[in-house]
Amino acid sequence: MKSRLLAGSAAALLAVIGVILVFVYAQGADQRAVQNLAPVDVLMVKAPIPAGTPVEAMKASLAAQQLPESSVPASALKTLGDSAGKVAAVDLVPGEPLVAERLVAPEALKTPGNVAVPPGMQEVSFQLDPVRVVGGRVVPGDHIGIFISMENGGIESKPEKETTQLSIHKVLVTAVQRAPEPAATAQPSPAPSPGTTGPDPKESALPTGSLLLTVAVGDSDAAKIVFANEFAKIWLSKEPVDAQESGPRIIQRSEVYK
Repeated sequence: MKSRLLAGSAAALLAVIGVILVFVYAQGADQRAVQNLAPVDVLMVKAPIPAGTPVEAMKASLAAQQLPESSVPASALKTLGDSAGKVAAVDLVPGEPLVAERLVAPEALKTPGNVAVPPGMQEVSFQLDPVRVVGGRVVPGDHIGIFISMENGGIESKPEKETTQLSIHKVLVTAVQRAPEPAATAQPSPAPSPGTTGPDPKESALPTGSLLLTVAVGDSDAAKIVFANEFAKIWLSKEPVDAQESGPRIIQRSEVYK
């Protein structure tokens, strides 16, 4: 009788140990996968950090994480040791690694309203979703190209045709305001399936919330922007002052595949 009880207890103990070992193995699957890819430690953004936030105030929104070296930018930071006194140059979104160029001295921070309007120009504002604003990565001081698309009426000889044109070149951005992002709700990451390495470490959270941009332009270009915002569609590119210009080409359906 006693031997049967001992045998039963031993079997139960082995079963518990087996469950624990399986759990520990599953918990370490991601780490083992990363270890096989030359891992490096980087600081990842875990909660939204608004532009202008001092380094000392953003520590709670950052976390150290191991990523494969091939997926980490060369300027990614491992610690904040050399960044004391700096601030976030732009809004930082969860899921992106913290890179050195995102941190600047407070006096170098570009904020709405501190970009001088060139003499003879006026400011006009319009609102777009991040996908139309180079992923929301435009900041005051940048120069942009403004594409205008119309469903019809863009060409007098073909009023029924859709058209797109890079209509205004190298426009100075004087201010960028972003709609508040909803508070992120932490969700547990699903365990990777056998033979997989889990989520792609290069993936990052998509920006949300529309952007209100203010630009400095001449009066005729201001009228084009207002018209397009009212009756057409606008798309932007980052167009530095030394970007090449190929002329005022109008794109139609027949031009897309040429």
